[in-house]
Amino acid sequence: MNAPESGISLHVVYVRNDQARRIIAGCLSAMPTTAGMWEQVDRALADVPAMGAVIARLAAGLADTRMDRANLLAAMRATIAAQADGEPDPLYYLRDELDARKVPPENHGRAT
Repeated sequence: MNAPESGISLHVVYVRNDQARRIIAGCLSAMPTTAGMWEQVDRALADVPAMGAVIARLAAGLADTRMDRANLLAAMRATIAAQADGEPDPLYYLRDELDARKVPPENHGRAT
């Protein structure tokens, strides 16, 4: 399963954010009496890079989780097929996948 495309590039968001902050700086110098309002907007825009970092971290975590899920599903299917074929140790496929992740089978699914 592929990650859905949002159509939004963080790079583009950062560029737009920088442009908006430059416009606000110009407004601040042109209209000093409205400085309080423009400073509030500038502070809000200053949060964008931190939010972008959070989004990037969460997207990477989601991609890793999806890969883990796909690998586990493949191991489950291999285990079922091995059982149907009469292999002597059909659970080998699950144990191998869990060992590759360094997650003991008894702790799988629990927070570590």
